[in-house]
Amino acid sequence: MSTPGAYFRLVRIGWVLAREDAFSAVPSEHLPPLARFVQRLAGLLARRRARLEARSGRLARAVERLGPSYVKIGQFLATRPDVVGAELAADLSLLQDRMATFPESDARAAIEGSLGRPVDALFAEFSEPMAAASIAQVHPAVVLRDGKRERVAVKVIRPGVRQRFAADIEAMYLVSRMQERFLPYTRRLRPVEVTKTLEQTTKVEMDLRLEAAALSELGENTKEDSGFRVPKVDWERTGRDVVTMEWIDGVKMSDIEGLKRAGHDLNRLAETLIQSFLRHTLRDGFFHADMHQGNLFVDDAGHIVAVDMGIVGRLGRKERRFLAEILFGFITRDYQRVADVHFEAGYVPSHHDAASFAQAIRAIGEPIHGQPAETISMAKLLTLLFEVTELFDMQTRPELVMLQKTMVVVEGVARTLNPRFNMWKASEPVVGKWIRDNLGPKRIVTDLRDGLHAALRVAEAVPEIAARTERFSAEIMAMSENGLRFDPETAQAIGKAEARHTRSGRVALWIIAATLVYIAWQLA
Repeated sequence: MSTPGAYFRLVRIGWVLAREDAFSAVPSEHLPPLARFVQRLAGLLARRRARLEARSGRLARAVERLGPSYVKIGQFLATRPDVVGAELAADLSLLQDRMATFPESDARAAIEGSLGRPVDALFAEFSEPMAAASIAQVHPAVVLRDGKRERVAVKVIRPGVRQRFAADIEAMYLVSRMQERFLPYTRRLRPVEVTKTLEQTTKVEMDLRLEAAALSELGENTKEDSGFRVPKVDWERTGRDVVTMEWIDGVKMSDIEGLKRAGHDLNRLAETLIQSFLRHTLRDGFFHADMHQGNLFVDDAGHIVAVDMGIVGRLGRKERRFLAEILFGFITRDYQRVADVHFEAGYVPSHHDAASFAQAIRAIGEPIHGQPAETISMAKLLTLLFEVTELFDMQTRPELVMLQKTMVVVEGVARTLNPRFNMWKASEPVVGKWIRDNLGPKRIVTDLRDGLHAALRVAEAVPEIAARTERFSAEIMAMSENGLRFDPETAQAIGKAEARHTRSGRVALWIIAATLVYIAWQLA
């Protein structure tokens, strides 16, 4: 249930978006008449300078004006083109997670509160922040290990960010519920579920112990891999509000000229980047989901070092098999197999015709085979695939959309290193090995082993299942004889909840009315 504060924040969001003329960036063809009228009305409130600025960046500028929480929400929605549309996702991708730094004294207080020790006892040196984002900022520091000085990076949570986000996410829930109610065609995208995913993802990102755990897990997965690594975590100096990790000396992947001056082979770096990402995705089912150029460095040894593991993605065995079979089906032009995989996985409802779906898949695959290999984009292929599946009522799969978005980013980084980079040739060793190991005879052995494990777990649970079934049967019999009854506390709680709902609705209407009067007075 939304509080009056959520309605007030929603009005503020609408006001800022209108002043920045951000509503003009929203495609109007699927909007109902009332929404189109509101869109035109919002255009009248736009600042003159906003109308003259580039249309592609208006939404990003408006979100930045709303503050750090909304920047984080906008960055998340940029990874969900299936929900907000490709154009709005591209606009939101322009959001720069660079915020003003907060005082060093606040960072020291957060560290001491989280670790229970004075900063001077933890670090030999602790310097002013070097960068700040919507959730945290980074400080250079020095620790003593066995009498030797070692540089580290200390990431500290922004004060009050959890409380602000908790208030702002309530407005996001209100928007998603209104979207489901007034835009029925968007229910397939499950906007409320998307908001729940955003809330959970950001809560995880705000607990820096979990980021440290993600760094540790990816470090374990890649310890035998060549050319890719992540910073080591200093667990002694890591807590809920702070994570300390190895300092990385290297060249950012966005600095192409710097990479060339350092003597790095750009084509080899592009190949390593793509192969590493596919290896993490297919082999491990765990990948860095924010691999843009700002989070990637190349150290003196030529290794790619990925930092900032606040956002990660996971794929189960079924999803990994789904991805590999799609890629393999497109390579071999077996479009019927690609279609069958969608139906077998339950992604496309069974009432649709598999042959018609295969025909739609062919419309994606055939144009690709007529292009030079270096111009074929796997990310674009997956984007087109998701557009086609929309026509066949495929439900939103957050893990697959996150994978697709990350692949777009990784592929873009590789193309900046070498514009004529051959994605398929670089990917073949990793994808081919995974297909041979998991879609051939080994797959049967693996499926049998997993089936036996599942059967064993069911057998162990049989006594508990029987006991629960017996209790449930007795309760059903009692209800059939005596009817369904509420105890006095339940009835009283229902009454109070209904009263709160009615009261908060009236208060919200008064807040909206007062806000509109204030806006009208400001414009007069």
